[in-house]
Amino acid sequence: MNRTLVIGDIHGAFKALQQIIKKAAVKETDQLIFLGDFVDGWSQSFEVIQYLIELEKKFKCVFIKGNHDLWCEQWLEKKIEDETWLFNGGRATFRSYESRSEAEKLNHLAFFQKMQNYFIDEENRLFIHAGFSSLHGPYKEHYSSNYSWDRTLWEMALCMDKRIKKESVLYPKRLKLFSEIYIGHTPTLYYDSFEPMNAVNVWNIDTGAAFNGRLSILEVENKKFWQSDVVQNLYPDETGRNRN
Repeated sequence: MNRTLVIGDIHGAFKALQQIIKKAAVKETDQLIFLGDFVDGWSQSFEVIQYLIELEKKFKCVFIKGNHDLWCEQWLEKKIEDETWLFNGGRATFRSYESRSEAEKLNHLAFFQKMQNYFIDEENRLFIHAGFSSLHGPYKEHYSSNYSWDRTLWEMALCMDKRIKKESVLYPKRLKLFSEIYIGHTPTLYYDSFEPMNAVNVWNIDTGAAFNGRLSILEVENKKFWQSDVVQNLYPDETGRNRN
């Protein structure tokens, strides 16, 4: 059986990424959809990107661009060290690239540049890093930054009154556009959950790998999921994006 596997925000946790690929027993017939934020936080952002470049040679992969990836791409291309980026995990990424050659950096820049803002599969399932605000869908989005920053879609799904049926005029138009929507960006830790969360037809796969959570990979067809160890335990001498 061909599987569609969706992976949450990695944030430089290369060890966690290796764990979940092994735990899910990923096969060449599987499709891997990564929801973005590959970098920033833990110390192995370079290794994560290099691994994904190699992974794409063996598997069918889709790479969605997150807000942290946008920051890193800007730095690799224009050498702009955004202070907000550095404060939010960028320093670890900066250090992971410090000793790398210009050729390696250019190769990674090309990888960032070809990432997609979103992906819609044949089953009309949307995969996007954060969300979108347009009632007509992401392809009509006026603010492209929403792809990697929006949280209103997830917040709306969480607040949905389950008594409102899909055929009702009260049902949010954004949620009617797709059979399912898969997002990252907003850690489920914010809601005291260490596992992927579901609200209406929206699935949040960011289980806090950047902080004291785990990295998750979920099989879309049956919602079975696998998780890494707590990432903090994989990098005991680091803080990731935890600022304590």
